[in-house]
Amino acid sequence: MKKILLLLFFSFLLPKTYAQEYFPNNESVQNKTSNFTAFTNAKIYVTPTQVIEKGTLLIQNGKVIGVGNNISIPKNCTTINLDGRSIYPSFIDIYTSFGIEKPKATTERNPSYDTNRSGFYWNESIRSEVNAYQAFKYDQTKAEELLKAGFGVVGTHVPDGIARGSGTLIALNNFEKKNQLLSDKVTNHFAFTKSVTTNQSYPSSLMGMMALLRQMYYDLDWYKKGNSTTKDLSLEALANNEKLVQIFASEDKLNSLRAAKIANEFGLNYVLKGNGNEFERIEEIKKTNSKFIIPVNFPEAYDVSDPNQANQMELKDLRFWNQAPTNLKVLADNGIIFALTTDKLKKMEDFRPNLLRAIKYGFDKTKALEALTTIPAALLGKSNEMGTLKTGSLANFVITSGEIFEEKTVLYENWVQGNKFVVNDIATKDIRGNYDLTINAEKYKWKIDGEITAPKSEITTVDAKKIKSKLTMTNNWISTVIKPNDSTKTSFTRLIGYIEDTQNLSGKAVLFNGNEVKWSAVKTSPFTKAIDSSKIEKNNMIIPTTFPNVAFGNLKKPVAETILFKNATVWTNEKDGILEETDVLVKNGKIASIGKNISDASATIVDAKGKHLTSGIIDEHSHIAISNGVNEGGHNSSAEVTIQDVVNSEDINIYRDLAGGVTTSQLLHGSANPIGGRSAIVKWKWGAPADEMLYKDQPGFIKFALGENVKQANWGNVNPTRFPQTRMGVEQVFTDYFQRAKEYDLAWKNYNSTGKKGKGKGKAPRVDLELQTLAEILNKKRFISCHSYVQSEILMLMNVAEKFDFRVNTYTHILEGYKVADKMKEHGVGASTFSDWWAYKFEVNDAIPFNGPIMHNAGIVVAYNSDDAEMSRRLNQEAAKAVKYGNISEEDAWKFVTLNPAKLLHIDDKVGSIKVGKDADIVLWNTNPLSIYSKAEKTLIEGIVYYDAQKDEAQRVAIAKERSELIGQLLQEKNKGMTTQEPKKTEKKEYHCDTLEE
Repeated sequence: MKKILLLLFFSFLLPKTYAQEYFPNNESVQNKTSNFTAFTNAKIYVTPTQVIEKGTLLIQNGKVIGVGNNISIPKNCTTINLDGRSIYPSFIDIYTSFGIEKPKATTERNPSYDTNRSGFYWNESIRSEVNAYQAFKYDQTKAEELLKAGFGVVGTHVPDGIARGSGTLIALNNFEKKNQLLSDKVTNHFAFTKSVTTNQSYPSSLMGMMALLRQMYYDLDWYKKGNSTTKDLSLEALANNEKLVQIFASEDKLNSLRAAKIANEFGLNYVLKGNGNEFERIEEIKKTNSKFIIPVNFPEAYDVSDPNQANQMELKDLRFWNQAPTNLKVLADNGIIFALTTDKLKKMEDFRPNLLRAIKYGFDKTKALEALTTIPAALLGKSNEMGTLKTGSLANFVITSGEIFEEKTVLYENWVQGNKFVVNDIATKDIRGNYDLTINAEKYKWKIDGEITAPKSEITTVDAKKIKSKLTMTNNWISTVIKPNDSTKTSFTRLIGYIEDTQNLSGKAVLFNGNEVKWSAVKTSPFTKAIDSSKIEKNNMIIPTTFPNVAFGNLKKPVAETILFKNATVWTNEKDGILEETDVLVKNGKIASIGKNISDASATIVDAKGKHLTSGIIDEHSHIAISNGVNEGGHNSSAEVTIQDVVNSEDINIYRDLAGGVTTSQLLHGSANPIGGRSAIVKWKWGAPADEMLYKDQPGFIKFALGENVKQANWGNVNPTRFPQTRMGVEQVFTDYFQRAKEYDLAWKNYNSTGKKGKGKGKAPRVDLELQTLAEILNKKRFISCHSYVQSEILMLMNVAEKFDFRVNTYTHILEGYKVADKMKEHGVGASTFSDWWAYKFEVNDAIPFNGPIMHNAGIVVAYNSDDAEMSRRLNQEAAKAVKYGNISEEDAWKFVTLNPAKLLHIDDKVGSIKVGKDADIVLWNTNPLSIYSKAEKTLIEGIVYYDAQKDEAQRVAIAKERSELIGQLLQEKNKGMTTQEPKKTEKKEYHCDTLEE
């Protein structure tokens, strides 16, 4: 009865075991078997949390068919006794370019604005039709590197473009080619990276890439609904690949937040491939609810032995080296699901040491195993096939000498689909220990230590004199050469022997005179690793993360306070003018009270006697704190892009602006094209994420431009070929686009007016983000801030605007505004200009420092702006120039950088003056803010102190101390013999209107 039950059990468990092979095999000899292989007496990690002691793993035909303590071993079975060694599921890396030839970059220098492709998407960085399996070629050498690191399966894709196409899943099976391809299409890939194979100019910036992705998704939706009259293979592929795992290579913590933003807009679920700095913005990363793929390519230590080179390094780079190994622990502690990848490693051999380093810094070993096995399998939807050693899974596993994440552990074999790849010979016996060695009656002490697979020899005489020796071991044969201490002599003795018993070694010795004798060694004590307490490697002290994680970041995010400024000179910018000896109470982020003898028991008192309190400076035209490009100049109109996508909340210029009393700025697109991108109005909340910096419910603005830049007159050798090339061409661009926007707007209004029944019958217009934005201008829902210089062009744009029944909101720069002030007043446009810039290029030859005052006296709302990172932090002094050159009153001059830009930006109901109920965006100055001796002592935004001069002094001391600590750690790394890299000075590009990306 027992035999019958056992037979029935195996018939259900192994349905394919005895199946007939129906297809003929024309190989010369039968070399395939359906035999079982059983691994017994092993510690088996079925999953990271399910461990079987002294268990058996049974495999057949590349699959696990049994695992446990009571597995019946069939007769036709090869049994391997692992003698207490461990078995783990092989690792899975779902983000590689394994077997993919690196895409060749185009050598074409001249920029292209259209595409030569037919039947594909209009932009060549959208390459969703690409399938990795069609370009894949198995790379045996690279496969061996991955196998040695413990990997059994990899996902691979073509890493080129913004929409990169589908990825494939490969088994690292070096023995059976037909079984290597596990899934031809398993993932769908995206990135913020332009294709290297195209010379198409658009997109040239990060904001352009984000806009292109949005347009692509809108086009996909429109295409799927059958609205297109032509076939688009790129969109077809996108539609077909929608159910695949969507992987987005964000490659940066801020870009991860940006990618998550797009995913949220379109109801997508990206798996984000990060870069290891997620810990710096962990709260925001956690809020995305995204799953991640994280590399372990920690930066090498910097060689800071040269003080001059060390001084060139930014604190944030030194700090990142120190903090990077904690990233995995921080992610795990915050409940973020992530897999690990070998991507970006300089060499595969770094993977294990880096991972062990992360574990040393607190990353849980079980979490580490999950991140390499069950999690990547789950992300791919392949949990039933891989990542565990459960019955039915692929027979992908590694055999180790012990716990896989211990430094001393040896990885012996990596089995993939039941095929063995040898990393280290598992039959190697551990001969380490202390022995009494006898060679032809001569007595010695023999100490064998080192690694199991690479033992080291130390021989001493009975009177404790060391004798030089070298030990090698191959296939359990040992060979030892005993060298004479005198290097000029050739009296070598050679020992050879086969290891049968690790307690008693023996063999043949060939003496220096050629005589053969016997040798034997009896173990007197087992191997113990000597630990030198002075050389125990201790973890470096980890520098605390700040907000942001750069110099002058805050250890804690600042919070709103109740503050009472006493006896200040208050510049109200209201009808009350400048008030002497006046109190201002700040409460709940607002200006709560202004007057004499104000009291509030809950308030922090600030003695402001002899000091000046003003509203925060507002910079109408700034380009600081923008990531990866201020211009999207690939087209003559880029109305679809927005600076709001690319605010860099970690730019040190934010802190510098706060130190200069700036609380609000409009971040504008550059002037590379006539119709630029949408702007971002931001409050400089240092340490907050970018989305919290954006002014709430901000009015919509867009950058237009006139002059030399837009017609490419000063683009040098970039080969200017884009339309327009003349000033009259610029006018035609405006007229053409506004006419198209008018028609687009009308088409949508007509479509929306048909109701549900009508919409069901007719085809919807295509969503065009560019024309949609321009239609907002026609509908007076978006305002133009236009880069301008020459009077003829200033008049031209006003004429175009009046033709289409809207007005230009602001002319920025406008250095010839004084010539046409009357026309500007009549049109109703404001001016944001420079105080005294002139003669820096041909079209500003007629600029004068009286420009601002003349326009002001003509009744135009005038502001002074920076357009420059350096000038933005001293706009208070720029305002003073209106007094010098135009005899403007100090009070009115101050409005040039506070209330007037607030009016131009349509936010003067909240900021720009000190008035009860307005936002508490205020600055305390040590003296008259128009003085060259004035310094901001405190800068508040919505009642939160974001800059404090006293705190700044303390931070400088702390920063010097931190640099000293980090440099000490780096010097210690070099002294320990660790690999180091040359210090690098981070070159930061400061953007201006005409800055172009390479």
